[in-house]
Amino acid sequence: MKFTDLPLSAGLQHRLRSAGFETPTPIQAATIPQGLAAKDIVATAQTGTGKTLAFLIPAIEKLSATASRKPQVLVLVPTRELAMQVHAVHEQLRGHLPQAALVIGGLSEGRQIDALRKGARLIVATPGRLEDFLSRRLVDLSQVQILVLDEADRMLDMGFLPAIRRILAATPKSRQTLCFSATMPPAISSIVADYMRTPERITLGSTLKPASTVELHAFEVTQANKLDALRQLLYAEKGQTLVFAKTKRGTERLAKNLVRDGFSATMIHGDRTQAQRTRALADFVDGITQVLVATDVAARGLDVPEVAHVINYDLPQVAEDFIHRVGRTGRAGLKGRASSLVSAAENIELRSIERTMKLHIERRDIAQLGASQQKMVSRNTLSSRTLSALPGERFV
Repeated sequence: MKFTDLPLSAGLQHRLRSAGFETPTPIQAATIPQGLAAKDIVATAQTGTGKTLAFLIPAIEKLSATASRKPQVLVLVPTRELAMQVHAVHEQLRGHLPQAALVIGGLSEGRQIDALRKGARLIVATPGRLEDFLSRRLVDLSQVQILVLDEADRMLDMGFLPAIRRILAATPKSRQTLCFSATMPPAISSIVADYMRTPERITLGSTLKPASTVELHAFEVTQANKLDALRQLLYAEKGQTLVFAKTKRGTERLAKNLVRDGFSATMIHGDRTQAQRTRALADFVDGITQVLVATDVAARGLDVPEVAHVINYDLPQVAEDFIHRVGRTGRAGLKGRASSLVSAAENIELRSIERTMKLHIERRDIAQLGASQQKMVSRNTLSSRTLSALPGERFV
């Protein structure tokens, strides 16, 4: 199937071609026709399969055929980063439609309110900030025709279920609801039962396994040698690398060490301001920085197609988060690698992840990288463009 085979308006077809979208992914091919037919949908699929277009295309088609100055489409997502990425895709494809309103914490509240007052017809929001706007009567959801719950399981993991229920109660019962999730825990089943009307259920592939395009490795190292092992992996890696640490403090320390060693690195964690998080992600996406060190705030919602390597410096506390972390690579059919640095004390955790997720993770010795791959990169070899992207205030 091609996008040209779908019953889409000529304007949207043109914008899809201009943006380089030609062939729908399996989840898009399965859900877009149902979405265009105004059916409720519960879709589960592996991360990185293209769910954003699966709900934005029916939403944009609906908005193009109607007229209103009140919000008619609401997209709820768990994180600010995912909200901004969904918003960016909408802006790329909206054509003559008004600019969408981005309703999230960490950014200017005034601009968000102004976008709503100017007649935004699509809202992309995180539940906490939107619920606050609702309580202050700054947003009217009485004309919402399409409601999207994206990464629904992650929103529930973050404790947003009460907020989601209050938001759903503020929308018309006659709305169309599209629920996209990587897993289907009981809490989502209750939302489906309470708020959706005989939804179409679409499941593609195993949602609790990494994509087949991702190679899984574990390097057994001592805790004291983890940083050296990380350096060796980064010396051998020429592509963009996402490194996961367990804590905010650990993320800070690791990023500082990598910068001192001459790597172009930046970081994301929950205590950084939204401006810092946005800049760090933009530098990583643009290739200005090679390494992004992050807590699990980046395990969901980051769509960076060129991530070649995910490295678990620390193992996640929840087995399912392992899948979401490694899902940041091998996206859209590309090949990727996911490596875990595992001390003797963490071997039990790694075996537990393998049992729970029914995975086999190949064990390797860090020495297998070979001396020829372990090229020491001097800070002096970095380009001025890279150095300019590493101001000291980033790590203050």
